[in-house]
Amino acid sequence: MTEAHSIEAIVAPARRGSWAWPALVLFAVSLVLFGVHLADELIEGEGFSFDTRLLLALRVPGHPQTPIGPPWLLQSAVDISALGGYTLLWLFGLAGLVWLIAAGKRAEAGGIALSLIGSSVIDGLLKSWIARPRPELVPHLVQVTNASFPSGHAMISSAVYLTLALMLAEGMPRDGWRGRAGRVAVVAFFSLLAVLIGMSRVYLGVHWPSDVLAGWCFGTAWALLVWMGDRWLGRRPGF
Repeated sequence: MTEAHSIEAIVAPARRGSWAWPALVLFAVSLVLFGVHLADELIEGEGFSFDTRLLLALRVPGHPQTPIGPPWLLQSAVDISALGGYTLLWLFGLAGLVWLIAAGKRAEAGGIALSLIGSSVIDGLLKSWIARPRPELVPHLVQVTNASFPSGHAMISSAVYLTLALMLAEGMPRDGWRGRAGRVAVVAFFSLLAVLIGMSRVYLGVHWPSDVLAGWCFGTAWALLVWMGDRWLGRRPGF
């Protein structure tokens, strides 16, 4: 390989990914701003008409205690919701930390820890600050105790699962369509999981849809910031 080819091999990937960092930063900032807008509306005493419409649309007309769909759908919603619960997320997170540290991947372990702890702290602070009551429009199909905004299940699962997906994708082959398809599939799967967790909370009647929207926004933004910070500190391209 000639010197010119060697230089091109180094510069070309950086050139191809040069647009991605500003785009990701802009996307993360947009998510935060949208979440802040939702919170600001609630602080000012405003509500969202789609909250009521969507909650009622998920109940049999005239029977608010009965969710729409076949009986197995309720059990599936409970099971999916549990994947975003504090207990499972912290157990998975701690197990992942132990494995990553044992494997010598301390940077990745730090990213998972920051994603889990940071999103949990932010969620707790926002819940205390906004103090939005849980929906009383329909009966709750699972037990809940704390404030409603934002959805902790949606926020923390988005942060943790997306951080994990990005780190897994980074370790996969980059060359060829199979490598690209594999990375996309990993991120898509964990993103879908976070979406289903958030939707299950609305279906179970324990969150307003706007709670879940805010949780997705803040959680995804936090995951992107954690991942980009890890890439920047490690001086790795990540694309």
